[in-house]
Amino acid sequence: MDVAIIGGRLDLGAGRRGVEMGPAAIRTAGLREHLVRLGHRIVADEDVALPEGVPVDVGDPTVKYADAVAAVAARLSETVRGHLVAGAVPVVLGGDHSLAIGSIAGAAAAASGRLGVIWIDAHGDVNTPETTPSGNIHGMPLAVALGYGDARLVAVGGPGAKVRPEAVVMLGLRDLDPGEKAFIRRLGLQAYTMHDIDRYGMSAVLERALSALPPVEALHVSLDLDALDPSDAPGVGTPVPGGITYREAHLAMEMLYETGLVRSVDVVEVNPILDERNRTAIAAVRLVGSLLGDRLL
Repeated sequence: MDVAIIGGRLDLGAGRRGVEMGPAAIRTAGLREHLVRLGHRIVADEDVALPEGVPVDVGDPTVKYADAVAAVAARLSETVRGHLVAGAVPVVLGGDHSLAIGSIAGAAAAASGRLGVIWIDAHGDVNTPETTPSGNIHGMPLAVALGYGDARLVAVGGPGAKVRPEAVVMLGLRDLDPGEKAFIRRLGLQAYTMHDIDRYGMSAVLERALSALPPVEALHVSLDLDALDPSDAPGVGTPVPGGITYREAHLAMEMLYETGLVRSVDVVEVNPILDERNRTAIAAVRLVGSLLGDRLL
């Protein structure tokens, strides 16, 4: 397939520095070369434009740097949509998870409203300015995609929600704020915690999740590397013990590839400052490979 690699060196949505170097770390770990070995054609390898200079003022403390994040997300939305319309699979390298505001908006525009989102993350990322304990936007992107939150963010890529609640699957959850728990229950989201994965196994959980999705034209997979256990992915900003194992993550990627519906991907929150010999970026490369067709045999 044709693949467009898009770097998003954004850290304004996070609470600490370092994730802005994530795209470089993933590229250094050999993403392009790995995808070429799988037979894919790299049609673009570019970075989305960032604001000139780092904003000094966070603005509203309940939604920090919202103007700058919205501007980057809008550019990313157009970039993702353009590559999808041209027939390529955009692979967005983060950077913090606020980038998903733009990538999901672009994917939704190309899917004519029939987009499914697979959100693989230790965290729910469904806070709003009213529920956030930190004001960091990387804890809000899925809520924004569902049409909730700051108006500047919800408007990225067009007004309103970009994905329906019934077309969302959350996988690997183990650290939720009280407001996020209430949000998930209120919208009836398919939310699978590590308890579910431990009890039933990754295969059964994902089979159940995919079978419960409504008919969709495309799947957008948004992978936060903190979904993995820190023993397998130490280089993330918000590690939470007890996560998805490396092999469970590969199984999930392989099963998602087998749907034939994966059209766009986020790989975010790799923080090389906190990593060990680029282990987390290497894991990211191999997981993207499995999502795009790599097999053990």
